[in-house]
Order: sequence, then structure tokens, then C-alpha cells
Amino acid sequence: MSFHSVEKIGGTSMSHYAAVRDNIILGPQGGETEYNRVFVVSAYGGVTNQLLEHKKTGQPGVYELFARGVSEEGWRDALVALKQQLLSINAELFTQQWMRQEANAFVVQRLDDAERCLTDLGRLCQHGHFALDAHLHTVREMLASIGEAHSAWNMAKLLQQDGVNACFVDLTGWRAEQHMSLDERIESAFQGIDLSRQLPIVTGYAHSEQGLMSTFDRGYSEMTFSRIAVLTGAREAVIHKEFHLSSADPRLVGEANAVPIGRTNYDVADQLANLGMEAIHPKAAKGLRKHNIPLRVKNTFEPEHGGTLITRDYVSESPRVEIIAGCRGVYAIEVFDQDMAGNIHQVDRDTLAVIDRFHGHIVSKDINANTITHYLATNLKTVKRICTVLEQRFADAEIKQKKVAVVSAIGSDMQVPGMLAQTVAALAECNISVLAMHQSMRQVDMQFIVDEDDYEAAIKALHSQLVEVHDHGRAICLAS
Repeated sequence: MSFHSVEKIGGTSMSHYAAVRDNIILGPQGGETEYNRVFVVSAYGGVTNQLLEHKKTGQPGVYELFARGVSEEGWRDALVALKQQLLSINAELFTQQWMRQEANAFVVQRLDDAERCLTDLGRLCQHGHFALDAHLHTVREMLASIGEAHSAWNMAKLLQQDGVNACFVDLTGWRAEQHMSLDERIESAFQGIDLSRQLPIVTGYAHSEQGLMSTFDRGYSEMTFSRIAVLTGAREAVIHKEFHLSSADPRLVGEANAVPIGRTNYDVADQLANLGMEAIHPKAAKGLRKHNIPLRVKNTFEPEHGGTLITRDYVSESPRVEIIAGCRGVYAIEVFDQDMAGNIHQVDRDTLAVIDRFHGHIVSKDINANTITHYLATNLKTVKRICTVLEQRFADAEIKQKKVAVVSAIGSDMQVPGMLAQTVAALAECNISVLAMHQSMRQVDMQFIVDEDDYEAAIKALHSQLVEVHDHGRAICLAS
């Protein structure tokens, strides 16, 4: 029987070391460290944005500036700014000079190594036989690894200083002599670690032959977390965030109205991931679900709350909505062709191939006899490229695009008679026009396509009508 848990700490939480120490490492046990836990840590808040690019705005970081190849000074300046930021973080965390110098030496060595690699690669690719594009995946992984190595090394040292027998577990493969699969690297790193007496602090980035970022991109730390849980046979996986997994975004519906979900299943987690509101990456969740490892999402700053427990088989005792979620900035791409009738499968297949070619993320789609509409969470540049190719492929079709928002009601069991009509009525009362709607036979979600300007009002309307009226208290269903 497994006794240990594997726990992931998000970047915003990592930026508050005292809260992590007191609320996560020491807090639940009344001030004494409990071992039989493994901690997988993210980079400090904002650091990965500086290393790669801003996740939401797309503002270029070191990687993006290097990949664009506009000027060498651009990425070098960004690297200098990053170094100053990381040293500033160290100055806040390490009050003793000798420890601060040791921490600085660790991260500066990694940054200097990276700078040399980028310089050498830039010179090499000036020759016609070497193409920069062929190496960009490796560059992206190398740069990403620095953030997690920095935060994990710091946390291990700080905990040691505070009397915890923590150990730094580096999965980044920095200067490694051989390549390994992800599983081999994890298994090798954990050999000789006694979980009953040691507290491993593990880098959220793990280097592998396949490359995590080529598949998971910014979700790589969740895959590392998931595989450690599976390979070590954890009894529970835990994610510590700066907020609860709640019935809606508290910033939209108000903190007094949002309530932690408490219990749900991996199916609901997948629906959230599809909307870009990941409790966990779907492929990372797959391993936990397959091995029947429950996932708990906790609020770092409210340690006494049980959080939300996600399991494979949970279904709410009575049908209800558990969360109102959505995403704005979605583009509807509509392909209309009267010749499509009777041949819709081929048109759909060709359209999907074009979307896949440009890596467009499909949030939803609808089909009738002569029209296919895909709703994509991507940028306008990508949408225009997709539309251009579709216009070439379907010369007689009308191709339209429109910026919209998706609002969704989600629950492990929503088989409530009349709920769809009730929901549409709630939107109509707020003068919100429903452009399209979808409800699957599995009754786990309802999606409504609305004008982007109506997004916030739609979230509030649905939350008020479907969640707030039930007065759930501390959680919709209290986690055990």
C-alpha cells in the first residue's frame, strides 16, 4: 500500500515561500514536517514568461526573440533582464550572504551556459548547412528548464535552513551525458531516496528523448508531476494553487458568490481543460485516471480547506451544475457550401486537416446539412491563415469568421429536466443573444456561443441562476 503523495506547487504560490513553508510543508501537521511527500515545483511567477514568451499576451521572452532572429542584442538584453530578476528573487529569499552567493552562483551558471549555447548556435546557423528551425525545440526546452531548476534549488536550500531534510531532485538533464526517456529519468532520480526521511523538491521540467514541450508545451510540469505519481505509486496527487477550483471565476462573480467545487471527476477536468481553464492537462490526467490516483486541488492560502478532490468514478448524488466556465477571444470559422450536402464527411475531414496544420485548438463545433462551424481558441493571425487555405480548398464555399465567446455550464451529472430552457431564459433576461448552443447526450456540459462583449454578463447570469440559488456553503460537495 502506498503512503506517499506527490504534490505540485504553482508559480504564483512559489513566489510566496513563507506561505508555502507554513501552509503546505509545515501547516497541515501543526508545525512539524510530515515526510512521505514529493513536491514538484513550477518556476516563480512570471519567470517562464520571460524565458519563453508571455502566455497570455504573447510578449516575446528570450526564446521568442532568439527564434525570430531579428538581432542578437534583443535576446541578450532579455537575458540580462532575466538574470537581474532572478538575482532579485534570490536577494529577497536569502538573507544570509553566503547562502545568497551560493544561490546566485547556481542560477548564473545555468544562464551563462544558456547564453554560450545560443551564441554558438547562432554562429553555426549562419552557415547554409545548418537551419535554426531544426534546433528551436531543443532551445525552448533548455531555456524553460532554467526556471524550474532555479525555484527547486532555492526551495530545497531554504527548507534545509528551516530544519527540513529536503533534497533537490534535478530532472532537467543539464549537462547530462546520455539521453533518457521521461520514465527512465524519473526512476533514476528517485533511486536511493528514502521518502520516509527525505522531502524531495523536484524540478517541474524534466528532460526526455521525446521532449515534453513538443507535446505539452507550457503544460510540461503537469506531465512530470503525473508521471512521478504513477511511477512511484502515489496514494494521492495534489496541486497547490493560489485559488480554489471554484464554481466560477471569483473576479467575475464576486468572491462571496464563488464556492469551491469540493468533489468532481476527471471528465469535468477534461471539459475545463478544453476551455483553457486547466485543473490539469488532459494527457497528464490520463495517467492518474488510468491508475485510479485521486487528484486534489488546494488553495495554498487556505490550508485548512480540503480543496477539491477529483476522482475517476465520482458522480454527484443529485444532478446539478458544478462550475460555470468559458473562454473569450474565440474565433468562429464558418464554411457554408450548398454542395456540401451528402459529402459533409469529406469537407469536415479536409477542414480539420487545415486547422491541425496551423495548430488551431478546437473548443467546439457544429454541423448542419451545408455548414460546418469550428470555434477556435487561437490568435487572429492563425485564423486568417486557416481561412486563406480554406478559401483555396473550397473555391465555391462562403468562408466567414467572427470573434465570439464560449460560456459553459459543467457538472458530473446535469440530467435535470428543463435545465437547458432555464439556462437560455437566464441569458435572455440579461438581453444576451445565444448565437449557438450545444448539449451532448452525456449531460456533463452545455455550451453557449455569445458575442464576446456579453462574456462576463453571461458568466454572471448562469452562475446566479444555476449555482448561487442553491447556497452551497463552504463547498458544493465537501471533499473528504
